[in-house]
Amino acid sequence: MTKLPAGWARSTLGRIGTLYTGQSPSADTVNQDGHGITYITGPEQWDGSGFHKPKWTTDPRRTVPEGCIFITVKGGGVGKTFPGIPSAIGRDIYAYEPSPELDFQFILRTIAYRASEIIEQAQGDIPGLSKHHIENYSAAIPPVSEQRRIMTRLDDVGARIDLARNELRRISPLVDQYRLNLLRSAFRGELTADFRGQQELEPVAVLLSKTEQPDPARGGRQPTNEIIAGRGGISVNNPGTALPAGWDWVPLLRIARQETGHTPSRSHPEYWDGDVQWVGIPDANRNHGGVIDGTIQTINAAGLANSSARLLPAGTVVLSRTASVGYVAIMGREMATSQDFVTWTCSPALDPKYLMYALLSEGDEIREFGRGTTHTTIYFPEIRAFNIKLAPLTEQREIIRLVEDALARIDALAREVERSLQLVAKAEQRILAKAFAGQLVKQDPDDEAADNLLERIQSLRIKTVADAPKRPKARLVKTDPKQAILKDSADWPAKGLAFEAIAQRIVLPYGDVRDALFELLSDTSPKLSQVFDKDEEQMLLRRATS
Repeated sequence: MTKLPAGWARSTLGRIGTLYTGQSPSADTVNQDGHGITYITGPEQWDGSGFHKPKWTTDPRRTVPEGCIFITVKGGGVGKTFPGIPSAIGRDIYAYEPSPELDFQFILRTIAYRASEIIEQAQGDIPGLSKHHIENYSAAIPPVSEQRRIMTRLDDVGARIDLARNELRRISPLVDQYRLNLLRSAFRGELTADFRGQQELEPVAVLLSKTEQPDPARGGRQPTNEIIAGRGGISVNNPGTALPAGWDWVPLLRIARQETGHTPSRSHPEYWDGDVQWVGIPDANRNHGGVIDGTIQTINAAGLANSSARLLPAGTVVLSRTASVGYVAIMGREMATSQDFVTWTCSPALDPKYLMYALLSEGDEIREFGRGTTHTTIYFPEIRAFNIKLAPLTEQREIIRLVEDALARIDALAREVERSLQLVAKAEQRILAKAFAGQLVKQDPDDEAADNLLERIQSLRIKTVADAPKRPKARLVKTDPKQAILKDSADWPAKGLAFEAIAQRIVLPYGDVRDALFELLSDTSPKLSQVFDKDEEQMLLRRATS
């Protein structure tokens, strides 16, 4: 165990505070109408500065006082800590009330910082912490004056770290907006304005005159006549907006063969796991804005033959059009897709990357081409009416080059922001490590040593319990707890045992053992005595010498 700084001491959390385990009330007593007592069930109710998503219960099973630290002990949020409030707590929350002799914020930060160590003790299939794990965790405790100095320093440093982190986080959405602005600028012709002035480009009208129209899409509904203007390079029908010289609004069906896909029957496993790549939503999500070289699922020739899926060539552009609208990618090899996609296999007049970037330039607003607010879908009447701002072929390729150069720089900036955030997190951890190792502030020899502090806390806790009203003994307990303790004490070590160890040896209710011990200690002819063991750093009880 690491050597502690001068004046520090170790103590289990159980010796310097009280732990309350949560207990859920009956569901029919829980309400959101403000009836009863505030009811806390998990970290989702704490937003970093206060409680929200309020609940109340009219029949609390476990209430906790002011001055507690809430610890999530079950579920995905296990180990999360936050300042508590007087309330009822559910079974996923424990409340730890540190001794008022300690600095509350220091103990809160200690538990939060050491949570991962405590979590490592989690057992069972569902990660969780027990009362034993928390009460027996050994924490390094500095003198209380030093606790306060540490917290003052951490607050100061933490404020500067938060400022740096918040500034970095502001950049991420700006990076996304920068990408979108770049693409929209490209499809306004702004990126290639100088290029057009320096080149003699073949106008789109001439390009189209030399391009055979692809076969029409099979079946389905006809294009809509409705006009929906886009934000970037795509619109539903021709919106009539002005374009750079040599460009035209062109129906996509004029320069690309539109298809869709299908899912072979899942009840025929023999159709699956073959050699045909089959694009699903996860593939498009993972390769959004890029090339799909392989898919998570595959089908085989029988799957193709017994479904409406079609094998499409490399270079085909895919757009997800159903629940996850807006994923765009290019097939890197022959593939089929599910019915969640619309695909375009481009003619020589349209570069597939140019089409991909045109679709990406719509951003999230591509949903405006669809219908439905909860689950938006872009239907085929709109898809078949898609028009694209078509640039001359040479200019398409220049736009692709400029866009990809700029996107590479933007991606590098995004990676740098992410790396900086990781460095900030590491710096924060290093500062916390120094704080809880006694290296953040200097030790003051005039501070009261933590040993004395812990001994005073222990004495106060014993006195508090001794002064508390005694609970009536359970009717069914036939064994006299005092006699059981005295009988058991014959086998105790000479130096004595801690209360928790005694409670585990006596097979009686915890409270009965506790009450009996204090009765024996306060007897006019005490049969037990207590002594503080400096080696074990805890109060021990042993048989009194006559």
